Amino acid sequence: MNISKHEQRVLHELALGGAIHYLRGDNGKIRKVTCFTRDGNVLSDCTLEVFTRLKRRRLIHSQNGKPYRASRLGIRSVRAELNQR
Repeated sequence: MNISKHEQRVLHELALGGAIHYLRGDNGKIRKVTCFTRDGNVLSDCTLEVFTRLKRRRLIHSQNGKPYRASRLGIRSVRAELNQR
């Protein structure tokens, strides 16, 4: 699966324990996303466009209204990096 550089960065942080917090608008659609690392830092590569592409490909998921996390497919799709070993 072809994953862009920004999508890979976000997936790496999610695979390491990060989460994507979101805000919904009045119409119920997600209008703002913020990606937090497991250390609590904000990842600036996570935009609404990157979020929608990851969600459309089912690489991230949310359960019971909790923040979005990497799905099993997302963890398998991300390439290995030194900080994950």
